[in-house]
Amino acid sequence: MALQTAFTRLVGCPLPLQQAGMGGTAGPELAAAVAEAGALGMLGLAGLSPEAAVQAAGEVSRRTSGAFGANFLMPFLDRAAVEGVAPLVRLVEFFYGDPEASLVAVAHDAGALVAWQVGSVREARAAADAGCDVVVAQGVEAGGHVRGEVGVLPLLELVLDAVDVPVVAAGGLGSARSVAAVLAAGAAAARVGTRFVAAEEADAHRAYVDALIASGPEDTVLTTTFSTFWPDAPHRVLRSCIDEALRTRDDVVAVVEGADGTVLPVPRLAPPSPQRGASGNIAAMAHYAGQSVGEVRRRQPAADIVAELAEGARLALEHRGS
Repeated sequence: MALQTAFTRLVGCPLPLQQAGMGGTAGPELAAAVAEAGALGMLGLAGLSPEAAVQAAGEVSRRTSGAFGANFLMPFLDRAAVEGVAPLVRLVEFFYGDPEASLVAVAHDAGALVAWQVGSVREARAAADAGCDVVVAQGVEAGGHVRGEVGVLPLLELVLDAVDVPVVAAGGLGSARSVAAVLAAGAAAARVGTRFVAAEEADAHRAYVDALIASGPEDTVLTTTFSTFWPDAPHRVLRSCIDEALRTRDDVVAVVEGADGTVLPVPRLAPPSPQRGASGNIAAMAHYAGQSVGEVRRRQPAADIVAELAEGARLALEHRGS
């Protein structure tokens, strides 16, 4: 299936779908599987060294010829990592900071497109003015760290009027119907995160996925609880992990294995979500989840998730063309 929008024509993938960066959960295996299925796969590279970031991008390239990108978080940005990864990916994406023309130029000089995820019309205009090729409008329904304060559909409408570049809708999208809704409203693509945490290829701990499967939208909370190392940054997680994190008095709740094989402690109320290799009090780690969590019903191959969401895109684009 190939569904043409301004996003697919620009990025070069057959489907108007983007997988969210999702920090360490979105590793090479997931990004490659999503890209191979026809959507834009994304690597979450926050906190990785330039060498580890380049290695991850190279691994995706070896797994697929599909389009994929790299996501960087501004509070943890290493410009050397951007410089190293940009020549290897189709799109470089930035989030959680004011758009910077100098960063856009770094990626453009390496031949990559640039996206900036925003939470307001002001940020959207700033991203376009900085030279970004794509703007991602993130509604407050999103899981993980949240930049804006309004829902995805009201924000999308305003951003579409404010910029001339393709706009991707993000936040609370996890079903074919929700994808159809934002594409029918004018988005060039839909960005999905929470559903892909339960993909078989995602680097997510089984207990984390089980918690998502057991939850509904009413079980998510926008909070600043997990702010150690990243203060004053609202994020949406499951209420259950907040309860457990506040209950325990352990200074370190878990340990994870770093990219170089070293074992790293996870302090109580720190931002990392539980990856496959984490051990300890997994329930007290950040369980990021958007309001689409009710659509997470089982573990699935990433390709099956893409195929389901693509059906919504097909219906919306047929409606737009009728």
